[in-house]
Amino acid sequence: MERLGKTSPAVKLTESQKKEIAELESKCVAETANRELLLKSEINKAIEQGDAEAIQQLEKQLRSDRQTLRAECEEKKEKVRNSGSR
Repeated sequence: MERLGKTSPAVKLTESQKKEIAELESKCVAETANRELLLKSEINKAIEQGDAEAIQQLEKQLRSDRQTLRAECEEKKEKVRNSGSR
């Protein structure tokens, strides 16, 4: 733990920043769940039709969407973290 503090000092967040980060995380989870529901529904349709290519493509899209949404969320949270250090 001591080494961690030497390379990147702990950032003190205000209550407002903590609240905003929590809200962003909540929205991110909701958006991800919504996207997963949509794509899993499409995957199930493709499974019923026996369309292996569509299944593979939709699963790839789901992984990509998860990554994209997570990256966007982390970027927004980082902006909030950095807004108090100015």
